[in-house]
Amino acid sequence: MKRLFAHQEICSGCLACEVACVAHHEGRFGLETARIKVSKIEPLGVDHPNVCRLCRRAPCVAACPSDALYKDGITGAVLILEDECIDCAECVESCPFGVVTMHPGTGKVLICDLCGGDPVCVKRCATGAIVYQSAENRTADRRRALAFEAWEEKKTTQGEGMNE
Repeated sequence: MKRLFAHQEICSGCLACEVACVAHHEGRFGLETARIKVSKIEPLGVDHPNVCRLCRRAPCVAACPSDALYKDGITGAVLILEDECIDCAECVESCPFGVVTMHPGTGKVLICDLCGGDPVCVKRCATGAIVYQSAENRTADRRRALAFEAWEEKKTTQGEGMNE
């Protein structure tokens, strides 16, 4: 199953992912109702995209007293039955990653629905800091990156003669 992954080391902090999310879901521009949030720590120069982790045993779903939240069988995204939501915010409190919020206008839960399996934040991210891939592919990518880093380190410590 695919999921969103964020690479803070290449996030530029442009917030295009948030704007695209709001435009897709709300049909307007803004940031307040984005289902993805970029945390900025200006003094450190850190920009970190916060995405729903698609928890296997989603605490937000378990916390919902009205069973308004459920996991989509195809994408794994947590979806909401808005007519069932009682605006209690138990799901917000239970999310260990702080990515579940409440809509300031409707009072209903805001949570990433993966745009039905084609996340607009991924398409709009110019740096590739947000990716949508399977955990297996993500793991293989990380192994390749670590191997490359090890090769670079070895090349640096043993000299340039390795390329000849």
